[in-house]
Amino acid sequence: MFNAKQIAVLVLIAVLVTALFSLNIKGLQKEEASKPTTDAKEQAVVAISLEQVSETAKQTINASLAAEITSLETALKNADEPSKLALYKQLALKWDDVNVATPSAFYKELVAQTESSYENWVLAGDQLTTAYQTTQDSTIQPTLVQKAITAYQSALKLNPGSLNAKTGLGTAYVSGTPNPMQGITLLLEVVKQDPKNVKANTNLGLFAMRSGQFDKAVTRFKTVIEQKPDPEAWFYLATSYENLGQNKDAILAYEKSKELAAEPGLSNFVDQKIKALKK
Repeated sequence: MFNAKQIAVLVLIAVLVTALFSLNIKGLQKEEASKPTTDAKEQAVVAISLEQVSETAKQTINASLAAEITSLETALKNADEPSKLALYKQLALKWDDVNVATPSAFYKELVAQTESSYENWVLAGDQLTTAYQTTQDSTIQPTLVQKAITAYQSALKLNPGSLNAKTGLGTAYVSGTPNPMQGITLLLEVVKQDPKNVKANTNLGLFAMRSGQFDKAVTRFKTVIEQKPDPEAWFYLATSYENLGQNKDAILAYEKSKELAAEPGLSNFVDQKIKALKK
């Protein structure tokens, strides 16, 4: 069974795949390359405040929930230093409850800055990753990526051997820096140490798709499915097969994604894809 958050993600998979191909990253033509690329343009990092992020996000949620958050924010402004940590955590949880990643990420970053630990920095990095991968505001995406990089670097200082932090850092480097191969190198280090690592293989598969290396993407997603046969991995595998012209395999993978998701929004999209592939 999938919870509400997972179902919401599944409905958006089709949209995310479409967006994937508009995010071509220079320097990813050969996944195994080791030299950093210097021709990618660095995106501008803009200053964004927590207040701006919160006010924008509150416009997208229920008025009563927005009022609850505003009340907690007021309490935070009036709180002494020892009381702030608990309020940061409460506000992060409130935003998690309504599935809004960016303000939650900012509060989790504050938690990590206040109570520095490996676990807190990874939580902040993971939430910032979700924020930059799902935001529709392209102007703040580079800032979120840079914050994620800082969070994972902080985690690695406390736990240098962490594959989770290294995977997150590698993903962020590829997603929003002028040297994506630095990130690919990190991800390849992770799969060398842990060949079945789901996160690293998933991201290597997605980056292979972005650079048109669909044969490599197929290999990555097959590895992911061996460990975690979820509808998202099957959908990405199907998309890779489709782009290779392997329509029969694509149809089978799309059907598996539909079966596992059991979600009308995704099912309708998959049915349309399968119909087109059978022509």
